[in-house]
Amino acid sequence: MQDCIFCKMVNGDIPCVKVYENESILCFLDIAPAAKGHCLVIPKTHAENILEISPELAGEMHEVISIVAKGMLKGLGADGFNVNMNNFKAAGQLVMHAHWHMIPRFHGDGLQLWPQDKYESEEQMQAFSQKIRSGI
Repeated sequence: MQDCIFCKMVNGDIPCVKVYENESILCFLDIAPAAKGHCLVIPKTHAENILEISPELAGEMHEVISIVAKGMLKGLGADGFNVNMNNFKAAGQLVMHAHWHMIPRFHGDGLQLWPQDKYESEEQMQAFSQKIRSGI
């Protein structure tokens, strides 16, 4: 896509600090990291979100995420890592090109996950489950 910043990175029109690359996937450092070593993993072909990625490409993405995760653990000495993907603006997606965030984690690093809620009852849980199943 012509106006997509990530597509411009793939094409070499905008520089990025590459971590890993193969024929179909690019991994580079996020310029506004949640932690140093925070990477983005993207498909080289434009897909706006996870719903536009083929199962085959999704499998390749998983393999690259695993490769980079092992690099974070060994190379950075990370104690763990988060993998996150925001889909659509309501979920916090800022660049409309599918991308996974990979954030190295260290004991006591202070990063927090999102707040948790709870269901009011088993019946409410069942109702939400049914609504989701009806849309599948």
